[in-house]
Amino acid sequence: MTLTGKLKNLFNNKYLNPIKKLLTQGTSPRMIAIAIAGALVIGLFPVLGSTTLLCTIFALMFRLNLPLVQLINFPVYPLQLILIIPLMKLGTMVFGFEKLKYGFDEIVNMISKDTLHAIAVLWNVTLQAIGVWLLIAPFIAFLVYLILHPVLKSVKFEK
Repeated sequence: MTLTGKLKNLFNNKYLNPIKKLLTQGTSPRMIAIAIAGALVIGLFPVLGSTTLLCTIFALMFRLNLPLVQLINFPVYPLQLILIIPLMKLGTMVFGFEKLKYGFDEIVNMISKDTLHAIAVLWNVTLQAIGVWLLIAPFIAFLVYLILHPVLKSVKFEK
């Protein structure tokens, strides 16, 4: 066996295989698909700083693999940042009780200067964004599940 092959085996046995076991431990392809779809959608919840707790509650409530759920949640954060303003604007279009008067940079500046003031100013548009998220999240989660479940069923998981 070559040095590269030995290093690859060492890496797989020492790191990759234990991580795979942790992420698939005691679960089925169906539950993994639910965990991934739920974590992905919850990771897009339009309230910054809330998704780790929400994903933890989700995983515990449905007895899902918590490390897997958080592993999916964390890299979704940039997408959450990208989608927060569009969700606020969509919330304004759907519910229309307050318009978003600020851009992303202004919101970040407002939060960094006075978080409590920013929460007060953005409260209504955030509630509208949450409302829109509640309307579309189940459909996105279901679509992701429908795509992932057959793929995961075809993958062999070590027991």
